[in-house]
Amino acid sequence: MHTMKMDNDTAANLMSQLGNPTRLKIVRELVRAGRSGMPVGEIQRRLGVPHSTLSHHIRLLCSVDLVRQVREGTVLRCFVDYTKIDGIVQFLTRECCAYETEQVIS
Repeated sequence: MHTMKMDNDTAANLMSQLGNPTRLKIVRELVRAGRSGMPVGEIQRRLGVPHSTLSHHIRLLCSVDLVRQVREGTVLRCFVDYTKIDGIVQFLTRECCAYETEQVIS
């Protein structure tokens, strides 16, 4: 899987969307669903949130490309963008322990 290099502004924007508890729950449900995604109705059933609230949060996640939706007949299926998720993780850990040797030398 390819990960993306991320700058501070992009990472902050993505993480601000994940900073909402409902949106974080949506993304976690989609991660659990794997690459087959999950229908909006199933996300709603699992989280127990009103449809209008769920639609609002999914729209915000789609606006930063963390989630994409595909219509399959009457079903709207959501997918998480693993490249973006991996990019956030790598952004946070990219410089892990960079200062460790400086502290040992001091």
